[in-house]
Amino acid sequence: MPKLAANLTMLYNEVDFLDRFDAAAESGFAGVEYLFPYAYPKEQIAERLVRHRLTQVLHNLPAGDWAAGERGVACDPNRVGEFQDGVAKAIEYATALGCVQVNCLAGIAPKGIDVQTVRAIFVANLRSRRISSAPPASGC
Repeated sequence: MPKLAANLTMLYNEVDFLDRFDAAAESGFAGVEYLFPYAYPKEQIAERLVRHRLTQVLHNLPAGDWAAGERGVACDPNRVGEFQDGVAKAIEYATALGCVQVNCLAGIAPKGIDVQTVRAIFVANLRSRRISSAPPASGC
């Protein structure tokens, strides 16, 4: 039997983000996911999860300026520090939300940088000790 999670970025847009947890629970979902939680305090999100007995399934690492068309910073050699800070923030949220899975958006290759460099930065970022040595969150 497949397990389905409500994507709160895509569903229930007629209500505020935090109220979407209520809507997902009322619709019978046991799990939720969304693109980015960072506009809300992790404590508020955690409270909604607990209140409705929902499991946090997934969220993305910070992805730069989404409204401006950025889709991740992991492949940008000029933004390695920002990527690493984003990993720390994502782990902080995932830990507070009991979520063991986050998604890394590679980003759009920066203009003027050869593809081999872009790939090498992306791979190096994913292999970073800061990521691989992070303790796993518990929950999901």
